[in-house]
Amino acid sequence: MNLFVREATADDLPDVLALYAQPGLDDAQVLDLERAREIHAQFARYPHYHLYVACDADAPDRVVASYALLVMHNLAHMGTPSAIAEDVVVDAACRGQGIGRRLMAHAVERARAAGCYKLALSSNRRRTQAHGFYESLGFERHGYSFVIETQA
Repeated sequence: MNLFVREATADDLPDVLALYAQPGLDDAQVLDLERAREIHAQFARYPHYHLYVACDADAPDRVVASYALLVMHNLAHMGTPSAIAEDVVVDAACRGQGIGRRLMAHAVERARAAGCYKLALSSNRRRTQAHGFYESLGFERHGYSFVIETQA
């Protein structure tokens, strides 16, 4: 598939929500479009928080994958920023075509351009196939990820 990756617009949100609704991410429990638009508008308040989409160059309105990238400034690490990739998702019908590779290459490129010392992401421990994919791209298991549920 001939792809291009670009920053998402509000017009892309229905397609992005459809990707999130797939089994394994949000399992059909996604925001309504109005709330998604409100949250997407908040991204602009963060100087380095962007939602990206991958589109089929032969059908440019067709969103086949998405991810979010946050670049954070740090006081530690001599002030060198770090980046986090979040909500990485590829249309199930398009998996195995190198789209995830292109997304992650884009994320690494954006993190390097921002001068980040690392790009991090987390993956549910049950998603062993995804772990192998990330490792094949050069990501290494590093430390531990801890979470605490903050909503009842």
